[in-house]
Amino acid sequence: MAGRLIYVMGPSGAGKDALLSFARTRLAGEPILFAHRYITRPSGNGEAHVALSVEEFAARSVLGLFALEWSSHALRYGIGIELDGWLARGCSVVVNGSRQYLPHALARYPRAEVVHVNAAPHIREARLGARARESAQQVAARLARQAPFALPAGVRCTSIDNSGALEEAGHALIAALKEPLSV
Repeated sequence: MAGRLIYVMGPSGAGKDALLSFARTRLAGEPILFAHRYITRPSGNGEAHVALSVEEFAARSVLGLFALEWSSHALRYGIGIELDGWLARGCSVVVNGSRQYLPHALARYPRAEVVHVNAAPHIREARLGARARESAQQVAARLARQAPFALPAGVRCTSIDNSGALEEAGHALIAALKEPLSV
């Protein structure tokens, strides 16, 4: 039995990590797993990931230990190969992915479903500033970049606006994750 891959993506500052944390705590005990991301950045600021040095990441990549991996904003991101085992066991697996990497993810997992999270520009700006990872000029440059994004035909996509209360968007994410597998 094949499981269900749900690929969550959206621009920086849309609140993906907060939404995923909200859903994870409320879905404990359900057959819905949240894949860990491996990132070449120290953990913190509400983002749940496994921090790796550039050298550790490269070694794991060479060994084929990532099911998905990409680069963005001078960092490396990976999702471990345990993803394949979870899907093979029929689990629903949630991945925090990248919009630019989506075509590659769909090439490997053509039945993946997408959840696109977004928020109003002023909300994203405030969130990015509060993270204090970048200068005000870097935040402005990040917001000015509008990464082109086109969803391939036939891909199931749920859009969530996370501009308001976390609970509202969080319950919308939970509803999307609990939907039965589309055939």
